[in-house]
Amino acid sequence: MLMQLETKSAKMLPPQAERKMRCWVRSRHLICSGHFFIFETVEYTTIERFAECVAALGGTLISVEPINKIWMGAHRQVILYQAKASLHTPHHTLKQYWIKYGGFYTRFDERC
Repeated sequence: MLMQLETKSAKMLPPQAERKMRCWVRSRHLICSGHFFIFETVEYTTIERFAECVAALGGTLISVEPINKIWMGAHRQVILYQAKASLHTPHHTLKQYWIKYGGFYTRFDERC
């Protein structure tokens, strides 16, 4: 019984976490602002995966806040969540990747 619980709570490995975060950079869900990484999504389960990735890379999830309600189609509103995280290494390869492939605004930003 204990063995089954351990396999379900298996930790994400750093290479897998960085790969997932790079996908979020390219899809403009994840941006870098100063020393923080800001992640926006409409699915709370994705926030949980983001927290796992940050922990696997040695970082800390600072906050998760519902910031807005946005329209999905003509008749449905969903909550937009924003998570803020900090990676402890100042010159992390993920920040270099964001400089090359990322943007300054997320896909949900109204300025874009």
